[in-house]
Amino acid sequence: MILLLLALLLAVFGLIMTVAQAVVGVILIVVAVLCFIAAMFMFKGCTSVAPGNAVVLQLYGRYVGTVRQSGLRFVNPLYWKIQVSTRIRNHETSTLKVNDLDGNPLEIGAVVVWQVQDTAQALFEVDDFEEFVAIQAETAVRHIANSYAYDSSDPRRMSLHDNADEITSKVSNEVAARVAAAGVTVIESRITQLAYAAEIARAMLQRQQATAVVAARQLIVEGAVGMVETAIEQIEGRGIVKLGQLERSDLVSNLMIVLCGDQAAQPTISTTRNQESGS
Repeated sequence: MILLLLALLLAVFGLIMTVAQAVVGVILIVVAVLCFIAAMFMFKGCTSVAPGNAVVLQLYGRYVGTVRQSGLRFVNPLYWKIQVSTRIRNHETSTLKVNDLDGNPLEIGAVVVWQVQDTAQALFEVDDFEEFVAIQAETAVRHIANSYAYDSSDPRRMSLHDNADEITSKVSNEVAARVAAAGVTVIESRITQLAYAAEIARAMLQRQQATAVVAARQLIVEGAVGMVETAIEQIEGRGIVKLGQLERSDLVSNLMIVLCGDQAAQPTISTTRNQESGS
């Protein structure tokens, strides 16, 4: 600003002297022009840093430093300045079609929340850090999907469907390890879409339904066996009736049919044994 004011004053006095046909006026005008050029050159050092941004400084190809404090800052006018956003961003992968651990085709998608931590690495270690993050995020999601099955009947075996929280943390760790070279830190990641591919979705649904039916039947049978055992013990323990081997077999058969049947039991009265005993 001082150089600009000085250039303005010298230009005014130089014009006055030139009108008066003095050589000094020409010299003053030349000095005013030089001051104006110097002022414009110094203005190149003024850098405005917006909140959530940083300015990377270079001097003839050499990294000098990074200005992170927001506001108007003055740096060496010879520095080359590059603005980099340090705001928190998210990247949502496209719907990826991959095979799980069992070879079943899946459709999976994820969102990764990330932020530039080291501006120098982000600019100089990779060509385009945003594209780098996008590619590495998709690669990590593919690798995780290939490492686990969609679902599993074994509770000791982790699956994408049943252990979403644990696998999500693994996705975050793997993405963070892959993008660390670009100076990027991963805040969190989430699986946003997970389903069987369309061509096998119906077959997999039938398999899940069959598995659920088998598991339910197994639980019903286990409960029915316990109830029958308890019923026989209480009948015999209280002396209600003395059961022989044939009566015990009939009672077990009838109770199992009642307890394990899909429909309500229809009671019937049998007189065959009474007729046999009477004859």
